[in-house]
Amino acid sequence: MPAGDPPLSLRDLDAIGVTRLRDVGRQRAASLTKMEIDSVLDLLQHYPRRYIDRTKQARIAELAEGEDVFVEGWVQRSSSRRIKPRRTLVEVVISDDTGRLKLTFFNQPWQEQSLRAGRQVVVHGRPKPYRGALQMTNPVVDLVGDRTGRFFPVYPQSEKANLSTWDIAKFVEQALNRCQPRGILDPVPSSMLRRFDFVGRHTALEGIHRPDTMAESYEARRRLKFDELLRVQLELVRRKRWLERHTAGLSHATGGELVDRFLARLPFQLTAAQQRVIGEVVGDLAQPYPMHRLMQGDVGAGKTVVALCALLTAVQGRFQGALMAPTEVLAEQHFATMLSLLGDLTVPDPARLGGERPLKVELLSGSRGAADRRRTHAGLAAGDVDIVVGTHALISEGLEYQNLGVVVIDEQHRFGVEQRAVLRDRGPGSVLPDLLVMTATPIPRTAAMTVYGDLDVSVLDELPEGRLPVATSWARGPLEEAQVWEAVRAAVSEGRQAYVVCPVIDESEVLEVRSVIETHERLTGGDGGLAGLRVGLLHGRLTPAEKDATMELFRAGALDVLVATTVIEVGVDVPNATVMVVVDAGRFGIAQLHQLRGRVGRSDIASSCYLVGEAVTADAEARLEAVVASTDGFELAEADLELRGEGTIMGERQKGRNDLRLASLRQDREWVAIARDVAIEMLDDDPDLHSHPALADEIELLLGDRDAEFLLKS
Repeated sequence: MPAGDPPLSLRDLDAIGVTRLRDVGRQRAASLTKMEIDSVLDLLQHYPRRYIDRTKQARIAELAEGEDVFVEGWVQRSSSRRIKPRRTLVEVVISDDTGRLKLTFFNQPWQEQSLRAGRQVVVHGRPKPYRGALQMTNPVVDLVGDRTGRFFPVYPQSEKANLSTWDIAKFVEQALNRCQPRGILDPVPSSMLRRFDFVGRHTALEGIHRPDTMAESYEARRRLKFDELLRVQLELVRRKRWLERHTAGLSHATGGELVDRFLARLPFQLTAAQQRVIGEVVGDLAQPYPMHRLMQGDVGAGKTVVALCALLTAVQGRFQGALMAPTEVLAEQHFATMLSLLGDLTVPDPARLGGERPLKVELLSGSRGAADRRRTHAGLAAGDVDIVVGTHALISEGLEYQNLGVVVIDEQHRFGVEQRAVLRDRGPGSVLPDLLVMTATPIPRTAAMTVYGDLDVSVLDELPEGRLPVATSWARGPLEEAQVWEAVRAAVSEGRQAYVVCPVIDESEVLEVRSVIETHERLTGGDGGLAGLRVGLLHGRLTPAEKDATMELFRAGALDVLVATTVIEVGVDVPNATVMVVVDAGRFGIAQLHQLRGRVGRSDIASSCYLVGEAVTADAEARLEAVVASTDGFELAEADLELRGEGTIMGERQKGRNDLRLASLRQDREWVAIARDVAIEMLDDDPDLHSHPALADEIELLLGDRDAEFLLKS
């Protein structure tokens, strides 16, 4: 690569295949492809997972029992033997100039081939005595070759690829050496580098792959993390701004009387959070471009009231509103709640005698009769229906709206991107209706900034006055479980009701979990914990009519206990239910457990949640302990992120080359926020990044249209 040419961009590096490197023939290239490394860019973005500090290595003669150490040595011999029909034992002896150390590997037959005599290795493990000498069992092994220097990197490896960390280090070193004459282009303005005290891009890539000090590797990671976060935020903010500039929306009349009438008749005071979020939503509705807002609020925080304010704002401007829920149970719950909150509210209408007309709210779901559905369809097409509540039936073929102005989608993670897009496309003419997305699954702020970066985020972080926290406990064994059923019976004797939730419908031979059907039979049998009580059964295999009938009996108080699957996880509102029992609770995630707990405590009566069953893994134990320790959904969301990692939040974005390879939504919260602010600042000055062509090119290369679309629509 001749000097004097311009610096190499990431696109240039992406165009150089790994076969251009020395010692990378067809076989090595195939091995690298298995690790998703096809170009020099892929190679340079294959970052070390840790470093070995040679100054902290132990000599074999100085090893002490039970201490974690690094040892560098040369393989003297290796052998393997079968110790049981399906078990192998590989024994390896390594040495340095002070002595010898035996390594044993159980069920890792490839180690015999990998650790051939004469190879230089670093092993990390804890020596233990065996037959009078120290040995390491299943240590971490890195082949390091004749690497010099104090630090050397340890790369993520793949058994399938049959490449050692030393192989990868050699290829990376060669790539960096060949980039040296031209250097690597830095797309971030020098003023910004000075502002955050960042090293340059080329220095960062050198520093992460071959640092002289740990401080150098830290500075390199800090810079490269920022690059990843800045690219994502620039793309999200840029596309959001583009939508605002180029998408026609509806300017709603926001000062009308209808919303004030509704709020004045509520039998409770709004929380400060509700007032703030209503202000944010109404502010959006007044704009000439479509609202695209995410409202997240813990269970019981009062999201429905905010949603109704948005829908009524549409109605007072002679538009229609739609609320779409993921299940029929939830749609019907929303419909019933809305009717109770709206009562006989009337709409100011100067064209009518008396200047008023009744507000028309309809439910549209698969379980409604054909005549009912036809009537609602006709009313929506004619503009006679003001607000419609339903499931995916709201986007069924042939359903016409006369003037759809506001769409509210509840629990949006249960809908596909296409379903949401279809509903938005039902707006009048080429104008998009305003969109409000609600979720009761709290999302940590930094994750929301990245995953929902294109949406404005409102947070209902306050519970209405009088709501008591739900007392939560974990019943681990049979004796504690028996006490749970006693607590259920005691609540029923006081006129209260209870839920019992199970993870599966039928018994499973694979998972040792109790099915909802088996649990119902066991609890209601002769000596069962709930024998003699009125116990209903609800699961996804029942017909809609059967589900409705069971739910109605429970709402009416004709059932004492409802044994169900997670079909009741979201939205079911029975204030008289004060006990929630979750069977095999270790099988549920934190967010699910918190949602289920939110089905009780919906009045001013003290409520309880019991998590039943042993934790089958350490992670399950941590989840259950977190739910027992806190009733704050946002605190639990942070705990969930810590336990599961952001892969679960980022969803499809975790596949492929555009991952956040270094940046972590958990550990780099501060930098997510800084990257967002910087992106807004840059795009305020330069909306299309014309002054930053290299940065725009990197976004296109590493995010690409398809991934950017996914980010935007999610």
